[in-house]
Amino acid sequence: MLRNALEPWHLLLIIAAVVLLFGSKKLPEMARGLGRSARILKSEAGALKADRPTEAPRPESAAGQ
Repeated sequence: MLRNALEPWHLLLIIAAVVLLFGSKKLPEMARGLGRSARILKSEAGALKADRPTEAPRPESAAGQ
């Protein structure tokens, strides 16, 4: 049933509907905002990875205890 869900002509209809709904002047602004959001998300994810300390070696327990 969903095997042929998105054929090329479906995508063309979706793009045409978006252009009609938002207008051609608004689309570049929306794309620019989406790009900025993606860059911010990428930098924040990188900052989180950099803040995470690397796994330190565990101190070995005393063998005699």
